Amino acid sequence: MFQKKVMFLVLMLTNKIQLGNYLGAIKNWVKLQHDYDCLFFAVDMHAPTDRKDVVNPSLLREQTYQAIATYLACGLDPKQVTLFVQSHVKEHAELTWILTCNANMGELSRMTQFKDKSKKHGESIPFGLFAYPVLMAADILLYQTDLVPVGADQKQHVELTRDLAIRMNGLYGGSQESGQKKEALFKIPEAWIPPVGARIMSLQDPTKKMSKSDPDPNASVFLSDSDSEILKKIKRAVTDSGSEITDADDKPGVKNLLSIQSALLEKPVAEIVATYVGKQYGHLKLETAEIVVEKVRPIREKIDLLLQDKSYLDQVLKQGADQARQRAALTLKKVSERIGFISPIVSL
Repeated sequence: MFQKKVMFLVLMLTNKIQLGNYLGAIKNWVKLQHDYDCLFFAVDMHAPTDRKDVVNPSLLREQTYQAIATYLACGLDPKQVTLFVQSHVKEHAELTWILTCNANMGELSRMTQFKDKSKKHGESIPFGLFAYPVLMAADILLYQTDLVPVGADQKQHVELTRDLAIRMNGLYGGSQESGQKKEALFKIPEAWIPPVGARIMSLQDPTKKMSKSDPDPNASVFLSDSDSEILKKIKRAVTDSGSEITDADDKPGVKNLLSIQSALLEKPVAEIVATYVGKQYGHLKLETAEIVVEKVRPIREKIDLLLQDKSYLDQVLKQGADQARQRAALTLKKVSERIGFISPIVSL
């Protein structure tokens, strides 16, 4: 029987998911759930690792619910995928400690993100920021993951995960016992470059990507934006000199609006360009805005509906955590036995 490869995907905690995130990644992730054994999890344990100020508990809880509601509204099916919150599966923390004992300070200090983020802390660098990659490795290895979708900035974390898995397999997974070689502790995961989604650019500076951190409120469209906000932002979008509607590289503003339409309508850009012969930029802006409104509105309304019924979200998360714990417990049990921990006596 064909067994789907295990894919592990991280849900970042934010209440500001913008159109670029949706078209560049989330839309593709929804398609992946049919072809892979997907585990999606909200990384609430990662949230305090880079704490500069006191973490706002209410905000963290709200962002966690918001992330789960958003991905469900975008099309993730809890009957198809394992969807859970990281802190609901205690094995993440337990395996992190074991891996920490087998990680080297030198390799952790060389992590690019640690070097970049630690600069703002001066001498008071949180240990969580230093150990963050080990927690990420535990996240991946717990589920005997085959594939980890990553961007260029996260590839180093997958390499560290592979190094830790190979090291642990060498120490505890490859010895001879009763004439038989032990099964490896961990599957060695592969970094996986996902299909290229639409590259959506800033509405105010189409030479750079749309970003939730852009200080210009008119630069990004968010899935939480109202119909009127979307219309206003796209009508104010920067276009280009001239009047011809084309996807030429020297017209980045026009090209960006055409890309948005193409991604949402799932039509080739050339086919869309053909409909604008003899039309003006105003037509392109208005029609792009109307398309975005029609596609974003049902997602926004479903997010709002889900957030009004957190009991349903809790039910989804309990189901996902139960499924995740069953799988994580098998890995942790094997690791604990190989290390030499005595199995606990369970009272009936």
